Amino acid sequence: MTANHKFFFLMGGVLALLMLATAIGAILKVRATNEGALATIDNLNARTRAWWVMVFILAIAFVLGPIATLVMFALISYFALREFITLTPTRPSDHVSLSIAFFILIPVQYWLIGSRWYGLFSIFIPVYGFLLLPTMSCLGQDVENFLERCAKIQWGVVIAIYCISHAPALMLLDIPGFEGQNALLMFYLLLVVQMSDVMQYVFGKLFGKTKVAPVVSPSKTVEGLVGGGLAATAIGTAMWWITPFTPLQAAGMSFVIVVMGFLGGLVLSAVKRSLGAKDWGSMIEGHGGALDRMDSVSFAAPIFFHLVRYFLT
Repeated sequence: MTANHKFFFLMGGVLALLMLATAIGAILKVRATNEGALATIDNLNARTRAWWVMVFILAIAFVLGPIATLVMFALISYFALREFITLTPTRPSDHVSLSIAFFILIPVQYWLIGSRWYGLFSIFIPVYGFLLLPTMSCLGQDVENFLERCAKIQWGVVIAIYCISHAPALMLLDIPGFEGQNALLMFYLLLVVQMSDVMQYVFGKLFGKTKVAPVVSPSKTVEGLVGGGLAATAIGTAMWWITPFTPLQAAGMSFVIVVMGFLGGLVLSAVKRSLGAKDWGSMIEGHGGALDRMDSVSFAAPIFFHLVRYFLT
């Protein structure tokens, strides 16, 4: 089966699920009997509508090819970094560093992926960006809260650019017997991450009682994590046929994605709480900002990328 055939089968399944979710949401909204239930259903319906938009964008990127996919992720990194910096106030002396982050680090990082330069892609931001950004802030001759300011900028750059860029970087891997199908591996990562978020939300609403970290993220429960995580792992295992994995490998990979995605959401929730914010932004109805949707991906993508590279290339 070719990559295109696999993609169309996959999209057909996703669209069928979205239509089913839309229909169920409409029925539940009509039958809602109290404000609490109505609020939960409205949230689920908003998430479903956002999913329609995201799936459409991903499908267009796949059809248009690798360059369009890289441009799409570069834009996601741009908006995610903008949201991060908006919630972490900077000073005028940091403006040169921020300009470098937005207008040099983002395009160069994604250009390195497009040129398949793995060696420099993997160290460009952690080494060169890490050293350059505080140097440029230092030249601004402003030492007030210098370490805190530099740490915030570097954190934003690593999360919003470096970590997220590992998702499209899956396209640069040379996997024997899987040539020309790497975009499906990227879709696999994104679908497992997002299904994990959805399943954890659903299981948490239905069965959640024990909070995982009530101060950090009151909505995350042990029941949601276990039930949703197992459901997402099962879904990832069932999608082994679009990957270079065996069913057992797909189970292991999807489990890692689920765990790392959960940790990404938890850690970035802690960052938001420390900044006094509920969401990173309001770009996506029902989902907050771009970084609210990519927080799980930011932790899962680098680990998944390197596991695939280590075991399959």
